[in-house]
Parts: sequence; C-alpha cells; structure tokens
Amino acid sequence: MSSLLCVGVIVGAHGVRGALRIKSFTAQPADLAAYGPVQDDRGRRFQLTLLGEAKGVVLAKLAGVADRDAAEALKGVKLWVERSALPKPDEDEFYYSDLVGLAAESLDGSPMGRVKGVFDFGGGDIIEISGPEGAVMLPFTRAVVPVVDIAGGRLVIDPPAEIDAGDEDEDGAQAPEDGGE
Repeated sequence: MSSLLCVGVIVGAHGVRGALRIKSFTAQPADLAAYGPVQDDRGRRFQLTLLGEAKGVVLAKLAGVADRDAAEALKGVKLWVERSALPKPDEDEFYYSDLVGLAAESLDGSPMGRVKGVFDFGGGDIIEISGPEGAVMLPFTRAVVPVVDIAGGRLVIDPPAEIDAGDEDEDGAQAPEDGGE
C-alpha cells in the first residue's frame, strides 16, 4: 500500500491571480484543504488555501502560484497527501488505491484477473478488471462485487447477466436487443 493517496487533480486556472480549479476526489470536495499540505508527483509540497467551489470543482490557491500562467502550467497535476492524514475508512469503506492490484475471482473461485482501476465518471463507480481475455469494466456495486477482502488480497465478482452471457456476435458487435437491424 502506498503512503500517498491522490485527493485531486488540477484542471485549470481561475482568474488572473493564480487561483486554480481542482477536481476533488474527497467525499466532501472542500475537505481537499483539510488534510494539510499537498504534494505533486515530483514531491513538491504546497500549502493549499480553499477559496470556494464552482461547477463541480474546488477553487483554491497554492502557495507560490501567483499568476494565471503559473496556474495554467499546473493543469493535469495530481495532488497527493499522506495516507496518515486521512481518516481511516469505515468497516465497509476503502480507498480506491487499496483495490488496485487485488485478484478478482468469480463466485466459484475461478480467477478473472486483477483490478486495474476504479473510476467515477459521474454515473456511479466502475471497476476495471484486466484478465487473460482482456479488460472488462463493471459497475462497482455490492451486487456485482459482493466481497471485498483487502486483507486477503482479493475481491469476488458476480458479473451482470448481459456480461456473463456474452451478448456479442462472432464479429464482436453487440447483438441488437429487439432483433432489428
């Protein structure tokens, strides 16, 4: 397990005085500033000051970023904090990074692959499993992933019927549901 967790990513500048727009990955977006200094992928540490929220992002200042050009140069930079600064997850909660690399197995115990990533595209969490037959993305729900055993290094997958049945024709195209063209 890494000692750092990604809590946000800089998505652009806000205004001309170096303010930033940051997509927060914390449960409450404003908590981004609650865990102390953040650091980037290169290990540079920044004190973050929250300015407010707007349209799905947090507005903030990073110490040392004084103008729009400096803010724009940081676009795409991920912000990390020490795991020890974050609250311990509840019994039925976990950080996405704790899932990456876990073995995925079916209900009968047969291997399916490994967790490659967990994503939130806005319609609910998605888990990506990479296996010998390629990668599959599944809803990350209790129905599809009934067992998450971080200590045991595995999770159990019960794929939805439409995934399990392989509703593809021999060319790999999805078969139409209504039998039409």
